[in-house]
Amino acid sequence: MRNSEIYEPARDLCHDNEPAVEYTGWMRLRQPDPEYVKLLLPYGKVIQTLALAGRKLILEEAPEANEFVYEVYTIADHFAFTERPGDAFVFTTTHANWVNLGFNFGSLLPDPDGLLRGDGKWIRHVRIAQTKDLDAPGIRELVRAAIAQAERPEAKTGKPRTVVHRAQSARKREGRRASVVPGRR
Repeated sequence: MRNSEIYEPARDLCHDNEPAVEYTGWMRLRQPDPEYVKLLLPYGKVIQTLALAGRKLILEEAPEANEFVYEVYTIADHFAFTERPGDAFVFTTTHANWVNLGFNFGSLLPDPDGLLRGDGKWIRHVRIAQTKDLDAPGIRELVRAAIAQAERPEAKTGKPRTVVHRAQSARKREGRRASVVPGRR
């Protein structure tokens, strides 16, 4: 099945209902962390769907990867086989009109289709503006190549996990709201 045909989780998850269980061939595809979904809400349905479809593609290829979500100037979702976020091999970042599918060592990846953008020393990305962009020839091959080069733990690790890092300013705003005394400023 193609990503553009089967995945509209943003609509489902925003209403507190559980979407149908999906399988990656041999392993159940885990649902997005509710905090991650909440961080995506300001971006609107198109970008939510793109970010979640990118996540789905990554987890179809690497279901045992840990997920590290960061709220910075964007929402960044990094994937690593170790417990160290610095070992991430692939990520997504949200933007106003697209989502980037990024590769931490993209300059080392074979790119016969010429999909990768960027001119830094290591990081490269592919701009995803529509869900059908994830079905383009070469996209899964880039993810698979990044997986093949990824750092792996020596010992088998436990169940994959998701860690969400909220921005400090967002936590401060929430704390201020909670500490306001009615009638006082």
